[in-house]
Amino acid sequence: MPLRRKTSHLLLHTQVPARVTESFILSGYRSPDYSFLECLLSAFQPTNETGNFWTHFLAVFVFALSFLELFITRESTPSFSDPFFYPLWNYVIGVLGLLLASSMAHLFNSMSLLVREICFFVDYGTISAYTVGSSLAYFYYIHPQTAAAHPPGNFSTDPWLLRQPLCGVGCFDTLYIPSACLVAVICTLACCCTRRRWRRYRYVIRTFVFLLPFTVASAPIFYRLYAGGPLNGTLAPFFYRHCFWLLASAVFNVSKIPERFSPGKFDIWGHSHQWFHCCTFMSILDELRMIKGEIRWLSAVTDQAAELPLAAATLCSTYGVMFGVQCCIGGIISAFAVRASGDHSERAVDVNQRKCS
Repeated sequence: MPLRRKTSHLLLHTQVPARVTESFILSGYRSPDYSFLECLLSAFQPTNETGNFWTHFLAVFVFALSFLELFITRESTPSFSDPFFYPLWNYVIGVLGLLLASSMAHLFNSMSLLVREICFFVDYGTISAYTVGSSLAYFYYIHPQTAAAHPPGNFSTDPWLLRQPLCGVGCFDTLYIPSACLVAVICTLACCCTRRRWRRYRYVIRTFVFLLPFTVASAPIFYRLYAGGPLNGTLAPFFYRHCFWLLASAVFNVSKIPERFSPGKFDIWGHSHQWFHCCTFMSILDELRMIKGEIRWLSAVTDQAAELPLAAATLCSTYGVMFGVQCCIGGIISAFAVRASGDHSERAVDVNQRKCS
């Protein structure tokens, strides 16, 4: 049967197009003409994409359980229409979009070379959208203006700390979210371009390109840590762990360890991209714990709630921003997909002409 033949017969790196191969991965490649059903079945077979799929697909459920714990521990379940949680929902949308798009890209990229390109264009776009979701959560829950606010009865009296909201925060309010959105769009463009050029350095470029949105998004945290004071005790440790896992993921993605030292041995299990997925998800979990800690802390603030930036959270400033970014990213992905389709058609014509001649 054709289905059985294809799913049981994996290829060497010399038997697939060069654009499909990965550095130091010598075997375990699927034929680049799988059907939708064959791709689904390949999730349960030992290919070099199986671990890539499961490390982010199972992460969806782990993240969901960790997220739901926030509501289990609260005295009352908040409404979806509560503006306090608008930034959180956008963050969750960003994370789930990233994990699902990544896992689906690794599962279905063998349907054709064109589908492969589109899958990873979408993958890059959802990573960028996730950074915007993180920025919204950071802005509304870890805003510099909250550095002077503490649970009732324990507000900061440090004169320097109390005057920080008057010094530069207005500029921060104006530029932070637009900057995060602009950087997300630039990162999507840059990563999509690496599928057409700079292929020798594509992993380095993709890794360091996404250090920029991390730096921009983390501005409120850097401010809070710099301002000091008796702040929420969970912010610093979870943020440092978040940074550690991001650094580890970058090292795996760029170095291609361990397969670099033993090509062919880690083709199916244990290669760098699987460790990259695990480390990025661990960073997301610590980021979620950090955000949950800030939400619990802010929930205890009652008298000064009107002075906190959460009072400005609206559908437009949260969902509207995310929707606008998604539209921009969708436009970029569509443009690259159209161009990739044209290139694919030209290559098919050239192949047919060679056969005829």
